[in-house]
Amino acid sequence: MGEKRHRPRSRRAGHTVVHRGSVLPRRAAARRLRRPASGGSTSVSRRRRFIDYPRADRRGARRWLPSWRLLLGTTVVGCAALTGLFALVYVNVDIPRENAEARQQANVYYWADGSQMVSVGAVNRQNLPLSKVPASVRNAAIAAENASFYSDPGVSIGGLARALANMARGQDTQGGSTITQQYVKNTYLSQDQTVSRKLREFCIALKVDNQKSKDEILQGYLNTSWFGRGAYGIQAASMAYYGVPAQKLDPGRGAVLAALLKGANAYDPALGKDNHRRAVERWRWILDRQVELGMMSEKQRAKYTTFPEPRKQSTSTGLDGQTGYLVDVAKRYIKKHTDLTDADLDRGGYQIHTTFDKDAVRQLEASVTGVLKRDIDPRAREADRHVQVGAASVRPRDGAIVALYGGTDATEHFTNNADTSGVPAASVFKPFVLAAALQHGATADDGSVQPVSTDSFYDETGTLRSAGPLWMAERDGTVAGPQPAALSPFPSLRDAIVTSADTPLLLLGSDTGLEQVEDMAVASGMLKDSMAPRDTSFPLGTSTPSAIRVADAYASIAESGVQHEPYSVTKVLRNDVPVEGLQRPQPRNAMDPQVAAEVTSVLQGVPEITGAAAEAAGLGPFAAATTGANDTMRSAWFVGYTETLSTSVTMFRSTPGKPLLPMEGVGGEDSLRGSVFPRQIWTDYMTGLAPDLAADRG
Repeated sequence: MGEKRHRPRSRRAGHTVVHRGSVLPRRAAARRLRRPASGGSTSVSRRRRFIDYPRADRRGARRWLPSWRLLLGTTVVGCAALTGLFALVYVNVDIPRENAEARQQANVYYWADGSQMVSVGAVNRQNLPLSKVPASVRNAAIAAENASFYSDPGVSIGGLARALANMARGQDTQGGSTITQQYVKNTYLSQDQTVSRKLREFCIALKVDNQKSKDEILQGYLNTSWFGRGAYGIQAASMAYYGVPAQKLDPGRGAVLAALLKGANAYDPALGKDNHRRAVERWRWILDRQVELGMMSEKQRAKYTTFPEPRKQSTSTGLDGQTGYLVDVAKRYIKKHTDLTDADLDRGGYQIHTTFDKDAVRQLEASVTGVLKRDIDPRAREADRHVQVGAASVRPRDGAIVALYGGTDATEHFTNNADTSGVPAASVFKPFVLAAALQHGATADDGSVQPVSTDSFYDETGTLRSAGPLWMAERDGTVAGPQPAALSPFPSLRDAIVTSADTPLLLLGSDTGLEQVEDMAVASGMLKDSMAPRDTSFPLGTSTPSAIRVADAYASIAESGVQHEPYSVTKVLRNDVPVEGLQRPQPRNAMDPQVAAEVTSVLQGVPEITGAAAEAAGLGPFAAATTGANDTMRSAWFVGYTETLSTSVTMFRSTPGKPLLPMEGVGGEDSLRGSVFPRQIWTDYMTGLAPDLAADRG
């Protein structure tokens, strides 16, 4: 207690100041003494601020430099706030429903050989299970876009930061996102480049990664990504760039498609030299990257040194040419035989396998185009204007529609000439009058039914006689073939069919019964609603069946009288599940086999007299029916069949909303009302087909 307290001296001036037992430097003490206390007090004490900023104990610019404590505190508080905000957003953001575009797919139509015909829909996409995507294609996408895909949490914090920074600078935000984030953007969100959308993408990606397997995410990503050329998804892209399904992609082609994921507008090789250079560079990098990541060996990589050039970008609408007509026929068949409606088909996602033979369709189109270009000149002849052609091929053994010609172009001429009614069958209807007579007999004046043969004829009184001499006349009236000793002026039914004579068939139809004739035509394949009124001219072919139905009716004759309903679709799948209702109906007997054989025997004489046999030399024996000089209806037809194929061709003149125009003078005065041209189309088509389609089976 007796100790003296030593007072420290000021180091600067050698003075000391004592305040409440403390020794302070003079300058600091003076500052405190000058600051008035609250409430008017002169106390030098002051209340300490919670955040000392600007700093009270600094002067000048140094006041605005935060202390390390303030920096640390601000960082901690900021991180905590961001964490809390993210937690709040994460809790309140749910995985939304897939957007409409992500769900929408195209309907894909396939040729009979399984190759793709066309993809139809607002969005060109066909979803594939991951198991059908080659491993090399999956690896290429992962190597190109997200090497750590199978190990990361589905998001990239660095990528998000870069995207937000780029967004702030007004630059492109693409890049830096994981495959999961890109899948989320494609499937659940819009393509808007905003901060809020990017944050939602980040949160949803975390949740998706927790709820879905990596394979599910990769599958969704490959099915929703944009590859350019109107193609969404790897399947559509494979068809657009290489014309093959994704299952057939090799590592080289897969790497090209993976390069497009960075931006098809910059990496489609067909879009200029710069694009091609970038595509090749990135293609090489993706292959090398797979080696680096252990996805591909050096030996495998060495196989792919030449850039696999994609095919040129098509300007086709997909439904131009004959394709639109084929799709039209297939859609009608589906709607008739299943529960699917237009609305169902418009939603897409169906794989539709058809009966159409690619080569046959192209050959038929080439044959029609060739004859029209050679012989029909609308600029030179008024009669050649508004000429239309329809044609169809049906397989006798099962009714499959192998090919058709619906018009010049489905995007310009919308009516399908192969599947339209309104064109009279004319003389190609007459063989069914004969078939009905052979099947049921003819009714005599006394009411008795007498059998009919192809040698039967009508005498001058209109009475049916059981037999008659050989009689055959050329168009100019001269006799062709062996002449009998006593030539009868009355043609046999055989000769009446071959020469398209009218009177014998009118009488035969009346004696057989017009109802029996109609039933025979319908049983053979023509539609009931295409039948004309059963008046006196009915046997001459006033009915208007389509080219498809005429071909099918003759296919029934070729198949020994067995009729198969014509069909164009073999199966329809959605998500690999078959659509029900496409089971084909059981065949039915349209006529007795011996009747079919007799009709074929008669029709085998038509090619000889018309010249078709010479034009189709090498095809082998075939039977045919045709219109000719005696036909006065406004249509020209030729129908021919072998055991493997029945094909009908019709020509007519039409303008929308008006009756058919006359056929006189079409292609010149010697064209027999245009009848020579369907024959020429038929022979050119059949001789141009592969032998297994055109020739006899036996």
